[in-house]
Amino acid sequence: MSENISTGQLSVEELRELIPQLQQLTEKYKRSEQIQKALFDISELAGSISELSRLYIAIHEIVGEFMNARNFYVALYEKDDEFVKFPYHVDEFDQEVLGQIPASELMDGITGYILRSGKHLVLTEENFLQKSKELKFKTFGKVPVDLIGVPLKRGSRVIGTMVVQSYDKSVRYGEDDLDLLLFVSQHIVNALDRVTSRELTEQTIRERTKQLRDINDELQDEILERQKIESLQQALFEISEIAASIEGEMPDFYASLHDILARLLSAPNCYVAVLNDKRDHLEFPYYSDEIESTIESRELGHGLTEYVLRTGKAELIDSSRVGFLAEQNELDEATSEHMIKHSNSWIGSPLIVEGEISGIIAVQTYGDDTKYTFKDLELLKFVSHHIAVAIERKRAAESIQKYNLQLSQKVRERTDELHKTNLYLKKQIEERKEIELKLIHDAHHDSLTNLPNRAMFNSRLELAVANKNRYPEHNFAVLFIDLDRFKQINDSLGHHAGDMFLVEVAARIGKCIRAHDLLARLGGDEFVILLDSFDDFADVEEVANRIIQSLSAPFELEGKEMYSGASIGIASLEVGYQSADELIRDADAAMYQAKAHGRGRFVLFDTSMRQKLLEELELENEFRKTLRAGNFDCHVQSVIDLTQNSYLYHEFYVRWVHPTLGKIKREQFWKVAQNSGLTREVDNFMIDQALRVLQHWQKIKGGETDQKIAINLSINHLSQSRFVNHLIERIKEANVKPSNLVFEFDENELNRRDQFMLPAIKKLKRSGVILVLDNFGSGLASLSYLYSYPFDYVKIDHRFVKSITRSKRNYSLIQSVLAISGQLDFKLIAEGIETKEQFDALADSGCCLGQGIFLEPAMDMQSILDKQSIPTRENVS
Repeated sequence: MSENISTGQLSVEELRELIPQLQQLTEKYKRSEQIQKALFDISELAGSISELSRLYIAIHEIVGEFMNARNFYVALYEKDDEFVKFPYHVDEFDQEVLGQIPASELMDGITGYILRSGKHLVLTEENFLQKSKELKFKTFGKVPVDLIGVPLKRGSRVIGTMVVQSYDKSVRYGEDDLDLLLFVSQHIVNALDRVTSRELTEQTIRERTKQLRDINDELQDEILERQKIESLQQALFEISEIAASIEGEMPDFYASLHDILARLLSAPNCYVAVLNDKRDHLEFPYYSDEIESTIESRELGHGLTEYVLRTGKAELIDSSRVGFLAEQNELDEATSEHMIKHSNSWIGSPLIVEGEISGIIAVQTYGDDTKYTFKDLELLKFVSHHIAVAIERKRAAESIQKYNLQLSQKVRERTDELHKTNLYLKKQIEERKEIELKLIHDAHHDSLTNLPNRAMFNSRLELAVANKNRYPEHNFAVLFIDLDRFKQINDSLGHHAGDMFLVEVAARIGKCIRAHDLLARLGGDEFVILLDSFDDFADVEEVANRIIQSLSAPFELEGKEMYSGASIGIASLEVGYQSADELIRDADAAMYQAKAHGRGRFVLFDTSMRQKLLEELELENEFRKTLRAGNFDCHVQSVIDLTQNSYLYHEFYVRWVHPTLGKIKREQFWKVAQNSGLTREVDNFMIDQALRVLQHWQKIKGGETDQKIAINLSINHLSQSRFVNHLIERIKEANVKPSNLVFEFDENELNRRDQFMLPAIKKLKRSGVILVLDNFGSGLASLSYLYSYPFDYVKIDHRFVKSITRSKRNYSLIQSVLAISGQLDFKLIAEGIETKEQFDALADSGCCLGQGIFLEPAMDMQSILDKQSIPTRENVS
C-alpha cells in the first residue's frame, strides 16, 4: 500500500479504509500537541506563580482542558506526619474546606491507599466493589461513578496524590485519561517544589523585610530619643552657662530661660512666680503671655500657682480637669472659668532649692491646637530642678557681686593684717616641721639617752642580715650589754639618779666604738651594739673589753660614788641567720651566760647555748603539762610551838619529780615557773590543795577547826587589787575561816617590789589571813619591813640557824630580832632546825617557834587526806 500511495495510484476502497486510520493518527498528534502545551503551561506557571493556591487552580484548569475534571483534589502527606493536608479540594457534593485531616482517619480510604502503596488507582462503577474488597479500602462520602487517582512522587518517595472523580454516568474515564494524569503528575511535583521554594523564599524575604523595617523604626525612635536627650543636655548646659555668667540682668536671664524651654516643648506663654520673704505673697519676676501682658503681685489664693505650691508636685491641668479641682475647692471660680473659656492647657512645676519650695515655673497654651501631655509634664519637672538651681545661682551671683563691692574695701583693709598673719603662719609651719622631724627622731630614738631605739636597731640589723647572706665576706657582730647592780642604784638613789647613770653609761659606751658602729638602747639597762666592717674577731673582743673596763670605773651620782659593771653577750652574724630577732636572741643568751659566770665579762655565743635554751624551753613545756595535770608531789612540814609542844601551823609546799631529770631543786622549780609566767597558776594550785586539806579537817571535826595550813605566796598575786579580791573571794566560797590560812612572803621578792605590795598585804591582813615574812635576813631588806608591814610571824633564814652554834654574830642577831618582836607585835620562827645543838642554842636564845627535820620531818599530803583524824603532836607517825 505504501507503494501505491507514493505513486498516487490508490483505489477508492483503499482510500476509504485509510481515512479512519488517518483521522485516528491526527487525533493522536493533536492530543500530543495539547499535552506538550499543557506541560509547557505547567512549567511556565512554576516559573511565574509565587503562591501555591494559585498553582493548584491553574493545574485544575489545565487538567480540565483534556478531561472532565469537575471534581478534583490534591492531597499532600510526608511519612510520619500526623495529618494529611488538602491544599486544593473541589467537589460538587462535598463543599466543606478540608484543610487537613488526621492521617489515622484517612489511611484506610482511597486516598490513604494511594499514599500507602504509591500506586495509581482506577475505579469504575463496574469494578468499585471488587476493587474495594481486593485492595481493602473503605469509602468515605458519596461513591463516585468513575475515579482516577495517581501518586505524586519526589523520586521514589510518595509525597501526595492527585484525584479526579465523576458522579455523572455520562462522564466516564478511560486509559487515555489515566495516561494523561500519570504524565502530568510527574511534572506537577517539580512545579510544586519550585513554587514552594519560591514561596518560602518570598516569605523569608517578607519576614526579613519586616524585621529590617522594625529595626529601622526602632533606630528611628532611638535617634529621635537621642536627639531629644541631646537637646535636653544642650538646654541644661545653656541653663548652667547663663546661670554662671556674671553679665546681664535678671529679666534677660529669665527671657533666656524661656527661649531654652521653648526649644524643648511648646511654650508660647511662660512665667516664673516666687514667694516673698514672708511667704504670704506671690511675685512674678518674669511673665510672658499672649493675652495678658503684665501681672501684679498678689496674696496667696486658690490659683493654679498656689495649687502647685500646696501639693509640692508638678501638675498638668487642662479644661477637662479644672472643673474637678474647682469642685474640690482647690481652684477659685475665676481661674476655672478662664481655663474653660480659653481652652487652656497648663503645666507648672515647683522650684525646689535645698528641699524648700521657693516658687514655680509654668507654661501654658490657649486653644485646642496644642495640648500638653504627661511627657511634657515629666520634661518640665526634670528641667525645673536645674532651672531652680540656675535661678538660685544667678541670684546668689548677683548678691555676691554686690557683696564683693563691699568686701573689696574690707579686703584692702585687712591685707596688711593678713600679711602679718601669713608671716606668723609661716613661722608656725616651720615650727611644725621641726616638731614633725622631732617626732620622727623620737620614734626611732630613746628619749633618755638619745640613742637609737629597738625599732631603728632592728631595721639596721635586718639590712645587715640581708647584706651578710648576699656578701658572706662582710663581717658583722652584735654585742648585748646588761648593766650590773642597776636596780640597786635606781632603788637606793632614786629614778633621777638612775636616769643620769644610764646617760653616763651611753656616753662611755659611745667612746668605746667607732663612728659607723651602731649603739642602741633596748630599754631598762639593756644596750646593744652592731659592729660592722671589722677585719678580725679580735677587734670585737677588744671593743667588749674596752666597754667592760670603762663601765667598771666609778660613777659620781648625787654626790656619791657608785660602782656598776657590764655583762656582755656577743653573737657573730653568720650566713644562715634569717632575721634580726634571731641574732638578738643569741646575743641575749650569751649575755645570760656571762652573768651566770660571775658578771663583768663577755661571752661569745655558741650553739650549745641555743641547745640549753631549747632544753629550758622543753623543761617549761613539761612544767606546764605537769601543772595542768596537777601531778606535782605535795608535802607538809609543820611549824612547832616548842613551849607547848603543839602545832602552830603546817607549811604546804610542792616538789617536782621530772620523768627523766629526777627531782628538780626548789630554786630551779621556781625559776622555771617565773620564766614561763606560771607563778600565779602554781599559787592557785597550792591554794586549792590547802583549802582541800582544811575542808577535809572540817569534815572530820564536823565544824570549824583550829588547825592552820600555810603556803608560800608569790608577790605576783599582790600586783593587782583584783587578784587580792579574787583570792579573798575564793576563801569565802570554800567556807574556810581566813584565820586558818597562813600566807608566807619571801623577803627577796618583797625587796624587789616593796613599794607596790604594802596596800595588798594590809588588805589580806584585814581579811583575817595570817601573814609571815619568810627568809628574813637573806636579802638586803632593812628593818623597815618589820615596822611597816603587819606580819604576824617572821621566819629567820635557815642559814642563820645552820651557823648559830658557831657564829656569835648570828646568835646575837636572833636575840636582837626576838627583843624587838614583842614591841612590834610579831613572833619569830626559826626554820631549818636539823640538829639537837641548833635546837638547844635556839631554846637558849629564847626562840619558842621552830621548823625542821629535827623537830618533825615533812609528810606527804595524801597521807593527811587518807587519815580520818586531825594531826596532833601525839598522833603523828
